Amino acid sequence: MKTKLALAAILLAATALPALADEGVVTIYSADGLHDGDPSWLGNQFDAFTKATGIKIQYVEAGSSGVVDRLAKEKSNTQADVLVTLPPFMQKAAADGLLAAYTPAGADKIEARDKDADGRYYAMVNNYPNFIYNAEMLKQAPATYEDLLDPKFKQKIQYSTPGQAGDGTALMLQAFHAFGSKEKGLDFLKKLQVNNLGPSASTGKLTALVNKGELYVANGDMQMNMAQSADNPNIRIFFPTGPDGKKTAFALPYYIALVNGGPDTENGKKLIDFLLSEAAQKEVSSVAQGFPVRTDVKPDDDNFKKLNAMLEGVEIWSPDWAKVLDSLKDDVAAYNQAISSN
Repeated sequence: MKTKLALAAILLAATALPALADEGVVTIYSADGLHDGDPSWLGNQFDAFTKATGIKIQYVEAGSSGVVDRLAKEKSNTQADVLVTLPPFMQKAAADGLLAAYTPAGADKIEARDKDADGRYYAMVNNYPNFIYNAEMLKQAPATYEDLLDPKFKQKIQYSTPGQAGDGTALMLQAFHAFGSKEKGLDFLKKLQVNNLGPSASTGKLTALVNKGELYVANGDMQMNMAQSADNPNIRIFFPTGPDGKKTAFALPYYIALVNGGPDTENGKKLIDFLLSEAAQKEVSSVAQGFPVRTDVKPDDDNFKKLNAMLEGVEIWSPDWAKVLDSLKDDVAAYNQAISSN
């Protein structure tokens, strides 16, 4: 599997430009996950895009918050054309004026719930947060959230940091939901801190640690963990039950957006159109191991069936991302206060 890149740009497509091609380079800042696996979905699509258009791609990868933070710092000298990240960080980018409204080709095939009403971002790959465990070290997955507090997990659990990583923020929101309130969710996370190895800005790097048995349990998301599973055969996905006895999760899509004032906006639009095209979306489940967003794409591959089987018995709920964003700063501050008070 490709080594993670922490905000280091690499040229992914270096094929010769065909005659009459639209020359240029499009730069994409992306949260990690969709370039995992060999082959990877983004890798395949970038190669196909360059072959079809002659446009090269410069790819920059970091955590969900990291790519937005970098975009904000570069606002006076914008370097990216396209942004891919998770909620609520895409909503933050929109609120901060970092995104341009654009209606991609095929936008009418994307449900209203999966796109911004003002046209600033669109779901590209649907996904769900989860936990993973090492199946060699543990006979079975922890059944409940309370099971994660068992002393046998001391320093053997790690999760990405809320406010920095999309999956870490998702874990905090999931705790609020599973325990019925922010107060009770924070109380659980305070107790969990005893077993937590420490902060992590990236979710993706935790998978290898679980696979090696350095960790027994970590957080993650279905698409990324499924894509990583070939290189990490000891990991398994699970959803613990809350105090009400229910397994719950929520949609955590990879959104795509056109950056406001990017250096090559027109090529950025072409890349967005390409990644949301029917052809690209048909490979979301079979290659990326995620869920396509187009209503006219109906996968029947084995990966799609496996993903749906994993969600059987899991109740899906929907966060109000506007409210999440409004309270995110205070919630992260309350989380940091809770875990530091042990």
